Amino acid sequence: MDPAVQAELNRLRASIDNIDAAVVHMLAERFKCTQQVGVLKAEHNLPPADPSRESRQIARLRELAVNARLDPAFAEKLLNFIIAEVIRHHETIADETR
Repeated sequence: MDPAVQAELNRLRASIDNIDAAVVHMLAERFKCTQQVGVLKAEHNLPPADPSRESRQIARLRELAVNARLDPAFAEKLLNFIIAEVIRHHETIADETR
């Protein structure tokens, strides 16, 4: 492979690695907040899921994705995956506080 091509490939991959690390750290921060929400919900006997909030968040994220030139269907799939995990956490927290 041409050394210049290899150097550019390495540079791009290093950027991808940095972005992946940032995404993981941002998700960790998000889950810290959602854990606190789960505790609050459990303490006040609120349901783990909030379908109206989830719908608003999906619409919001789809709009953000369009503005960022990211496939909104992909963004929705990602958020649905995250929401499912958050609900699972909230259910666990609720079970532990009963």
